[in-house]
Amino acid sequence: MSAFLHATAFEAAAPLFSIVRETGRHVAAREILLDAAMGPGRKRKASEALRRGRRPAVDLAFAAIAADGRLVGTVRLWGIAAGQRDGDDVPALLLGPLAVDPSLHKAGIGGALMRHATCKAARLGHGAVLLMGDPEYYGRFGFSSAATANLAMPGPFEPHRLLALEIAPGHLAGAAGTLAPTSRRQPSVITGDTGRHDRFTRPVNTAKYRR
Repeated sequence: MSAFLHATAFEAAAPLFSIVRETGRHVAAREILLDAAMGPGRKRKASEALRRGRRPAVDLAFAAIAADGRLVGTVRLWGIAAGQRDGDDVPALLLGPLAVDPSLHKAGIGGALMRHATCKAARLGHGAVLLMGDPEYYGRFGFSSAATANLAMPGPFEPHRLLALEIAPGHLAGAAGTLAPTSRRQPSVITGDTGRHDRFTRPVNTAKYRR
């Protein structure tokens, strides 16, 4: 087969997965995926204290769906106060958990979810996204600990793993204190239109996802 024919066949192939806004129909499968990807200790993480009993930020919960309809990836963003500045809360988002079907860690799903989520947060006008994670992995998406030296999680945590992406430059300047939840206190079942989604046809290599 010529190189041209090979490229044509690749471009015509069905998408490996698509990213949609999470809905109530995804919740049960999402819990199973999180258990498989992160283990039973996932609910004891410091970041869980910022999510427990609350809903994700509006329009910022996403599911990766395989061509056969399986849920193979998930990420949510949550409203938080990233400490205070001059006595006022500094609004921001907390990203997590990010999880991918363990059998598909090399399919580019985690990277696609990260880019989709942060781009959507930017379009909605949010100033910064924070997370707890591996600096080497999340650094490729622009996250670092440069703006979090004066911030803390509500519980034991490793400071070098508290990372931030400032969508608006300087958004976290002068912010100090412990992160606090601001998302609505409602059951974690959301609804939404899955008709609009982004498709990815070319896989990229990714590192193992760690939270």
